[in-house]
Order: sequence, then structure tokens, then C-alpha cells
Amino acid sequence: MLIEPGKILSKINSPDDLKPLTPEELVILAKELRQFIVDNVSVYGGHFGASLGVVELTVALHHVFNTPTDEIVWDVGHQAYGHKILTGRRDQFHTNRYYKGISGFPKRKESEYDSFGVGHSSTSISAALGMAMASKYKKLEDKQHIAIIGDGAMTGGMAFEAINNAGTSDSNIIIILNDNCMSIDPNVGALKDYLTDITTSHTYNKVKDDVWNLLGKLSTFGTSAREIVQKVENSIKHFVLGSSNFFESLNLRYFGPIDGHDVNHLVSVLNDLKHIKGPKILHCVTVKGKGFLPAENGNKTKWHAPGTFDKVTGEIHKKVSDTPKPPKYQDVFGHTILELAKKNEKIFGVTPAMPSGSSLNIMMEAMPERAIDVGIAEQHAVTFSAGLATQGLIPFCNIYSSFMQRAYDQVIHDVCIQDLPVNFCLDRAGFAGADGPTHHGAYDIAFMRCIPNMIISAPMNEEELRNLMFTAQLPRESKAFTIRYPRGEGVMTDWKKPFKKLEIGKGRKLREGENIAIISLGHVGNYAENVCKKLELEGIKIGHYDARFAKPLDQLMLKEVFENYEKVITVEDGCISGGFGSAILEFASDNQFSSSVIRLGIPDQIIEHGTQEELHAECKFDEDGIYEAVVKILDKVSK
Repeated sequence: MLIEPGKILSKINSPDDLKPLTPEELVILAKELRQFIVDNVSVYGGHFGASLGVVELTVALHHVFNTPTDEIVWDVGHQAYGHKILTGRRDQFHTNRYYKGISGFPKRKESEYDSFGVGHSSTSISAALGMAMASKYKKLEDKQHIAIIGDGAMTGGMAFEAINNAGTSDSNIIIILNDNCMSIDPNVGALKDYLTDITTSHTYNKVKDDVWNLLGKLSTFGTSAREIVQKVENSIKHFVLGSSNFFESLNLRYFGPIDGHDVNHLVSVLNDLKHIKGPKILHCVTVKGKGFLPAENGNKTKWHAPGTFDKVTGEIHKKVSDTPKPPKYQDVFGHTILELAKKNEKIFGVTPAMPSGSSLNIMMEAMPERAIDVGIAEQHAVTFSAGLATQGLIPFCNIYSSFMQRAYDQVIHDVCIQDLPVNFCLDRAGFAGADGPTHHGAYDIAFMRCIPNMIISAPMNEEELRNLMFTAQLPRESKAFTIRYPRGEGVMTDWKKPFKKLEIGKGRKLREGENIAIISLGHVGNYAENVCKKLELEGIKIGHYDARFAKPLDQLMLKEVFENYEKVITVEDGCISGGFGSAILEFASDNQFSSSVIRLGIPDQIIEHGTQEELHAECKFDEDGIYEAVVKILDKVSK
């Protein structure tokens, strides 16, 4: 079902079509664009609040700047729905985040208007600065480079590194700070407090408006008048705020704060800024979910990506089932860490800006002093956890698998080299689904496996996750402990069982068979178990072993497998290159076993977005893929 756009939006096939619009038409277009996003997301799902908050800014940017020659970088990428709709993808927008459809984030291969791929946060200023310095080198003096950084991305350390560099670059870059006090959850930290002080200072804002008006009146007299006004403005900032402006202390010209929902004022300001050379920052105050009252006035975390909903009543659709459903792995983590923390006063929870996504918010509500959101700062989260560990505390650092990639040096340098007992809970391991390749947790087994002083585990179900967490909080002098688990539901409805200590590096035999054995790691072991049951009904017995640990491996169990089975299939929801299957191959080679090994997992290529089921099937490690692998072996044996 295609959603019909409004009268003006229906005529916008590229940003060129925005150029002749009148101020009145720009206001109408913004309303139509916002309604188009509401109409589509309510039916098809996706990110919601962030894109609604930048509708006017998106319209103004494409009206003022000459895209794609002028380059816009969105940060974070789920602000960019309006951008996609105005840049030739309106009629494809209903496929957003669906298998084989357009991406939910800007993507260079998808459109020339997507100047940089963005999924992880805090990258826009670095990328735009690189583009700006390249243009300066090429003598493209009039080319504009705009970074829109919002939804908490400014709390990421990479953004601070970039503005530190930008202030000394003398490059033609405009940084637009979309300040809505939110990431997925409310922003945290001193920067958020600083921005709040600026935006809520009535004295500062009154004088600021007067300065802007004066600047407009004097602009016809040339740059000298602007310089005078700038000096006056700097003095006012110092007087009203009690200190120098943070951004201008880094040599970034600061403008704002301004209303990010006044499209024509934005057009006026952006037209002025593009004629001011050098690095500058425009502070826009916006409301996440603007224009849709349930999102604007309600729980903004819930409306970040609500799924489908009734656009009239605001009721979020929930799937109703007569049978009890297993909990999500993240919720099992959240309830379990609180249960453990009540019994063990040394346990701390740490997350980089994902309290609701990881369900650490359950502990944060009950024990706010022991569950800490450090902002979008994965590197800091890891080293902060290492600091806790040096003092005898037991940190559970919960980071999405793909986000852990950003803190890899800290895992090696600050945790494992010092042999500190930090616990890493890697949520969203394997395929993340509709978020696509920027969020797939494909590589953690491979990149963690090569680090000394590291334990790597993966639960096959919720009970196993609880037992791994219980084991991880027991006293141990050294070694980091990684527990990886997927996005989504587990397999058990009765999961709150008494804790059981697991032996580190010890797997388990689930069933015996003949000739062929499957060794699985993690949740995908349930696929393998179902295949074994199906084959048993056909009179074929397949051995199945749940490894539990990718490091250290259960060598006694593997010795049993290779001594009793001619064919071995490994199954994992991680990359085949260097992953769990590779570890099994290394064991076989090192111990001179001759059994052949077939590895099933994520191939050595970038896998796009889709449901987890669709992507498991594409990579052939779902039930059908495992069954097919076994049948091929049986066919070869029979021949």
C-alpha cells in the first residue's frame, strides 16, 4: 500500500524542486512531510521521533544548500527519514527497513545525496571535516559541508575529538547541533546540563535575539559591522553565562540557540551562515516527536521506534497471542542483574546510553547509585568498568555487540593486558534485524577470541544466560568474561529457575548420534536441536553438542566428538572468518583429527537489513540451512 503525499510534497522529486518554493509553501511542505512520515511509520514501523523533530531543519537545508554538491552528514542516521523522502525516495519509502528495501539509515550506495553512511553515532563532524578539508585542498571555496548532530550524539567522545580538530582547521564546515535533550533515552552528563543552561537562560536569549536583529540591520555595511556585533555578542555570553562559550573557546563560531521548528527563520540563518567562512556551530532547539502529540508529550523513549500504531489515537499496536511468549534476552539480563545485585553488593551495571535497549533501566530504577549510564561513550564505558574492577567491584558492562567494536582498544589495553575481571554482556549479538549492517553483531566472537585473558560464552536459552551471569559474578582473580546473546525472544517460558554455577570452558552433550555431529554456540543451537528432532523422526540420529564457550574450548568434549564422528558441522550466528567454527578447525588441526568440518555462520560479506529469520535463511544457518547441510553429507555418504 502506497501512502499518498500532499499536494506540494507530491511534486518534490529532488531538492531542486524545493528551490523556488515561497516561505508560505515551505511551511506547508514541512507539515506535509511530517504527516507523510507519520502515515508511513504508523503502518510500516521504523524510527519515528527523531525524524519528526528535524522536519523543518530538513526542508530548510535542502532549500538553502545545493545538494548533493553541498554535502550533508546526518548523525545519528535515524534523523534522516525526511531527507530520504525529499531526495528521490518518496515512492520507495514504504520499503524502509524491509528486506531488500531501502535502508533505515543514510547509505552511500543508495543515493548520491547520502554523502556518508551513518548508523553508529558521533561520526558526522569527523566525516564532514574530512570532506571540508578535502574541498579546501581542491580550492572548492564555495562548497558547503554540513554535519547535523543530534539525539545525544554530541555526548560521544569522537564528537569532542572532531570539534577540537575543527576549531584549528579553518575549513568551511557548519555543525548543526540538534538539541532535543534525548538520545533513545534522556541525555546524561555535564554537556547536557551546559546546553540546558544556555537554552533556558531568559536573559541570554533575549539579548541573543537583539544581537541577531542588529546583525541583520548592519549586514549591508559589510564585515566590519559583523565583527563589531560578534565582539558585543561574545561579551554578552561571558556576562550572562558566567564563563566563555564552550564551543567558541575551541575556535568554533557559535550561533544560537534558535527555534529548530521555524522553517523560514532557519532558512534565513542558514543563508547567512553559508557566507561566513570557517568552522561554525548552529545550536537548534527541537522537540523529539514534534507534531505528533503522543510522541511529543508522551514517553519519548517509547516513541523512538514504536513499531506500528494508530495515527489517530496514538495507540501502539501490540501482537496478541493466546500462548505465553518467552521473554526477550535483554529483559532476562535486566531482571537477572537486579536479582544478583540484591545478593551481591559488589555488582555494578554500566551502559553507554542504552538503559532501555539493554534493560539495565530495571536496575537503574531500583539501584540508581549502582547502575550507571555514561552517555554514548563506549570506550569510556569499558575503561570506567576496568576502574571499578581495580577496586574489587564486579562490573557488568552491557554494550551492543556492534557498539563494542568502538571500544576494542580499551578491551585489549585497559582490561585484558591488565587481566581485570570485567564482565561484558554483548546484547544484539548476531543479526540485529532491520537496523542492518551497522548494527549486526557479526564480529565479536572473532575479535574477542584472539585476545588473551578473555572468556567468551553464549547461552542457548534464558536459563543458560542466567547461569552464565551467576557464574560471572562469582569471585575470580582475573580474566574478562564475555556473554553474548541475540536480539529478541528466547525459547523458554519457565526461565526463572534457581541459579547454577557453570564450569568455565565446559560444554554439554545434548544428544548422541552416528557419523554426523553438530557443535553449536548460542541461541542458534535451538535450530540445530530442532533439526536433530526432525531427522530422528526420519530414522536418522545426529549428535548435538552445545559448546557454551568459544574460549576456552571444552577440549575433552571436542576430543569425544572428533574421535566418534566422521563429519562435523559447526553453527554460529557470527562471522565464519575467524569465528567459532574456525576455533574448532584449529583444534582439529592442532590435534591431528581427520574428521571433515563444515562451518555454518555469517559469510565473509556485508549482510544488509531484514528480519532475523530472513537473514538467517539467506546465510543458511536457520533450520532449513542446517537440515540441507546434513542431507548433503548423507547424500555423499550414500553415493
